[in-house]
Amino acid sequence: MELKILDIKGNYTDKKIKFYDNTFFKKSYNHSLYLEIKRYLLAQRQGTHKSKERGELSGSTKKLHRQKGTGSSRKGDIKNPIFRGGGRVFGPKPRKYLIKLNKRTKNIVRKFIIEQKLVHNKVMIIEDLKLKFPKTKLVLNLLKSLKLLNQKSLMVIGEMNRNLYLSSRNLKNFKLLYVNELDCFSLMNYPHIIFSENSIKKIYQFLSI
Repeated sequence: MELKILDIKGNYTDKKIKFYDNTFFKKSYNHSLYLEIKRYLLAQRQGTHKSKERGELSGSTKKLHRQKGTGSSRKGDIKNPIFRGGGRVFGPKPRKYLIKLNKRTKNIVRKFIIEQKLVHNKVMIIEDLKLKFPKTKLVLNLLKSLKLLNQKSLMVIGEMNRNLYLSSRNLKNFKLLYVNELDCFSLMNYPHIIFSENSIKKIYQFLSI
């Protein structure tokens, strides 16, 4: 598979990137993909939820009425969970939702998603952008030339570019990531992927697992 590198105006250049068939998987990794997306989403949870049990509430511990002889059920004190304002039974407690997944599995899933994007022609490669100053209009013109103006797209760069980051952070359907920050959820969440020319070497590391 060959992909031509585009320039800033969306025109094809003479440069080409080859993806050899022996670097691709011959089977599906849907279950590993499910585990990685689940791990990512669980890691976003703070886990600071907390409710008070009857022993943590402030209030009287006096027994409301005697145990027997009233014809009513036994209730204990006013902090009983059956009363309004009482403690909660088996309520949530602070906890960590993190689950572990091997680094190799994460890389396999990342490679699998990139492969599927390549197969479905959802990957573009452009020349490196070198902005002297932040300007959002330049990024908008780039997306317009790539026909991705109103579509969700993810751009992956190989080197940190502060001006490019400042130029794109206000765009609604666009996300910029450094290649080492690339995660499987972003690859799945954005249909179109734009790789910069200097990020290809790192992408080859993902594809050479």
